[in-house]
Amino acid sequence: MTTKDLWEETYNAITVNKVRSGLTMLGIVIGIASVIAMVAIGQGTQASIQSSIQSLGSNLIMIMPGAQRSFGTVVRSQAGSSQTLTPEDADAIAALDGVAAVAREVSGRYQVVYKGNNANTNVIGTNAAYTSVRNLQIDQGVFITDNDVTASSKNAVIGATVLQNLFATINASATPDQALGQTIRIKGGQFKIIGVTIAKGGSGFSNQDDTIYIPYTTAQRLLVGSTAYLGEIDVQAQDQGLMTNVQSEITNLLLSRHKISDPTKADFNVMNQSDIVSTASSVTNTFTTLLASIAAISLLVGGIGIMNMMLTTVTERTREIGLRKAVGAKKRDITMQFLAESVMLTFTGGLMGVALGWFIAFCISYFASITTSISWQYILLAFGVSAAIGIIFGYYPAKRAAELNPIEALRYE
Repeated sequence: MTTKDLWEETYNAITVNKVRSGLTMLGIVIGIASVIAMVAIGQGTQASIQSSIQSLGSNLIMIMPGAQRSFGTVVRSQAGSSQTLTPEDADAIAALDGVAAVAREVSGRYQVVYKGNNANTNVIGTNAAYTSVRNLQIDQGVFITDNDVTASSKNAVIGATVLQNLFATINASATPDQALGQTIRIKGGQFKIIGVTIAKGGSGFSNQDDTIYIPYTTAQRLLVGSTAYLGEIDVQAQDQGLMTNVQSEITNLLLSRHKISDPTKADFNVMNQSDIVSTASSVTNTFTTLLASIAAISLLVGGIGIMNMMLTTVTERTREIGLRKAVGAKKRDITMQFLAESVMLTFTGGLMGVALGWFIAFCISYFASITTSISWQYILLAFGVSAAIGIIFGYYPAKRAAELNPIEALRYE
């Protein structure tokens, strides 16, 4: 049997009962589409998280409170909730070799009011170095200055999202320059807007555009009620290659300043962007693998459906198989014929599944605003898997058909 004859026979065998063939392929279609869509969501989410982390700043090292010491013991607390970092720690870190800039932070979420409009917004008390450390750019006006910090002024810089939340209801086309000089109220205090930042993008509590910046000394006095501690210290290393050394020096310095001899009992956490990206990637990879594994179960179900159909086909075409053998068809020819039918079913189902998965990913990205990413390697893998399913689940029916006795097959009714 020539290759052309083989594929003609295969096409005719599949299309003779279109409904049954379509229902058989449905399991493969759903399985491939589910895997493609889940992997696209996972990869897109991972890329989005990595982009958000990288946008936080360049050569960034973050120091946050970790655990508090109390009466000779270590009391574990939620990261950032304890008070273990001081402005003096920040001054000491700024003096280390390899440190380009140090930003002090005191933050919290507060209700912000402007002419009857209000929004629950993240408020960060910081200093002038914050723009350099966190790659923050000003659209209009200026950022917090060292004089603002020294004088504990009530000046504020708002993000693009805050601008829209507070001003858009009053003026739908509110622009950054219109916000300059306006007064907003934060926790009962009146603050003058002196600047608006350029939108960086983001969502949820990590949205840098949904943030108001004020002097950290003002935040300590009016919002936190304590001038002794900081909520976070951000450090910018002078060079990417120095980050490991700078991180190690910061750890040793703070252990010495906090009089802690055992590093495992440190009351602070020091992390760099690589650590955060690695952790986030590990979590998203695990999540993506889990989703893809669950979706892949439908591929197994689809494979079982293929085998069931092929076994039924062998039974229905027993006399045909006997006739082919009687006129000289070999076992190899019969095996290839039924394997070709199985592979064509799964390959066609895989093609349709990839298209459906791509469409689902597009819809999720378009309507749900969730970043998705589809790579060609997973599309090729999907085709490979669909072909493998056809061979694996089609082999037994094909082998069974090839081993039929031609005399008994011709007598079959």
